Amino acid sequence: MELVFDGHNDVLLRLWRNMRNGADPVAEFMRGTREGHIDGPRARAGGLAGGLCAIYIPSGDLILKEPDAEGHYYTPLAAPLERLPSLDIAMEKLGLALRLDRAGAWRICRTVPEIRSAMQEGVFASVIHMEGCEAIGPDLAALDVFYAAGLRSLGPVWSRHNIFGHGVPFAYPLSPDNGPGLTEAGFALVKACDRLGIAIDLAHITEQGFWDVAKTSQKPLIASHSNVHALTAVARNLTDRQMDAIRERRGIVGLNYAVTMLRPDARDDAHTSLDLMVRHIDYMVERMGIDCVGLGSDFDGATVPADIRDASGNQKLVAALKNAGYAHEDVIKLCRENWLRVLAETWHDPV
Repeated sequence: MELVFDGHNDVLLRLWRNMRNGADPVAEFMRGTREGHIDGPRARAGGLAGGLCAIYIPSGDLILKEPDAEGHYYTPLAAPLERLPSLDIAMEKLGLALRLDRAGAWRICRTVPEIRSAMQEGVFASVIHMEGCEAIGPDLAALDVFYAAGLRSLGPVWSRHNIFGHGVPFAYPLSPDNGPGLTEAGFALVKACDRLGIAIDLAHITEQGFWDVAKTSQKPLIASHSNVHALTAVARNLTDRQMDAIRERRGIVGLNYAVTMLRPDARDDAHTSLDLMVRHIDYMVERMGIDCVGLGSDFDGATVPADIRDASGNQKLVAALKNAGYAHEDVIKLCRENWLRVLAETWHDPV
């Protein structure tokens, strides 16, 4: 079994929602459930040894549009969120992550050596990520507090606008070059992240925002859960030019398992072949090299192929990569080592 370190999941969102409905999130994660994609037993069964776990603030007004007769759709961006309610939710989710850590359900890791140690001990290595920074004010004071609590990665925006920048809509077909980029507050946020050693995720930002980050940050460029626009023309996927920039900066793209970002028709259909996952990886490896590609499942945040089903099915993708001719050392890079290298370079850690 090849251990996997995954670039993005939304397990905190699922656990938080269930907690608000009276469930015990620690017991749910430790004992397992049939709901969603990730818990301790299923992670162990599929070799999912850790990953970036998102603090995400839901957009209640977002309703995904159905495709038209040609299969095209355009979902307008969700409305911007207010800061204080967002901060409350972010604190609830961070508190939940800390509860899981105290209970031994997982281990919050702040360095790459800590990730490796947790993986060796068979403990899920959780890295705290913030997906959209509505909880952080323009003075960035909250950023230091979240960093002290374990935050080591963030995306300035989700697929909505905020004080830091502009996000891309859920739309097909559409270029990622569909709006402005960072604001002045966004440039300040990127510089602060570089100073602290917080990874900056470009997964939901506009193409202009991508280039704004690229010219401001000195760190590797990261798109934690994105795929190839030339294969699936959704706005969330990356152009060849963006991937070229990621290669030049020795960054990483994590393959998103979301079927809408894998299928040529971008439909939300779980009956999606693993061959399409391999095809996106093949394209990225050819464009960027084997060292710049990883996995970014979006578990608990998207529909994934039925053959994968949940975290327990990760080894089916591993087998598909091996069957496609990837050597053992390259599979290890794709599964975990590329992520650990990029995080080490971003966090000023030893690999």
